[in-house]
Amino acid sequence: MMTVHEVSRLAGVSIRTLQYYDKIGLLHPTGYTDAGYRLYDDTALERLQHILLFRELEFSLKDIRMIINSPDFDRNKALEQQIELLMLKKEHLDNLINFALGIKMLGVRHMDFKAFDRSKLDEYSRQAKELYGNTPEYKEMKEKMKNRTEEEDHIMADRFMLFFKEAGEIKNTDPASPEAQDLVKRIQDFITENLYTCTDKILSGLGKMYSGGGEFTENIDAYGGAGTAEFVDQAIQIYCG
Repeated sequence: MMTVHEVSRLAGVSIRTLQYYDKIGLLHPTGYTDAGYRLYDDTALERLQHILLFRELEFSLKDIRMIINSPDFDRNKALEQQIELLMLKKEHLDNLINFALGIKMLGVRHMDFKAFDRSKLDEYSRQAKELYGNTPEYKEMKEKMKNRTEEEDHIMADRFMLFFKEAGEIKNTDPASPEAQDLVKRIQDFITENLYTCTDKILSGLGKMYSGGGEFTENIDAYGGAGTAEFVDQAIQIYCG
């Protein structure tokens, strides 16, 4: 585990930026020290790497959040795309450097503007963003989120996490109980209302993701106590049959 100060030095990202990423639901800390400082594990650092690569490629924070929070997000596929985009960006910069050197050698009358053509880079970037927009769920989520402010997104995320605080209060009971099943139904309805139509199949997959370890599990257990993510998953699988 690394402190927020260590991550800031390692990644070259300010502490204020890391705090902001937490606030908008882009990168939550894994836990906190007794003094209240944020802590990050390897899973969180891997997520930060993807965020910073997308930022280097000039993706907006809102696009990044939708991509890496998408149910279809594939880290390996994303890395392949990022490498391809960086190679295209390098080619674009090389062309600009050669263009500038040409001006220096030939003077300003050298009127070739092809070096400024970003069409190939922009097209691949568009395709990378749209890869996660091929599913109806992603399109629906993008439509519902397009007019929300970052503050509204933050409030919505806080409201959603309250479900797990509530789950923590009953995590030692039967996940098949009416109370637990009602909680699952409200989680499903919240996702459908605010993000995308959450079918039983999608909900079942989310449950497995919640209890599968890493950032999701740690964040849920941070709200409801150890074992909350596992309890929610068990209740979801019962609900989904």
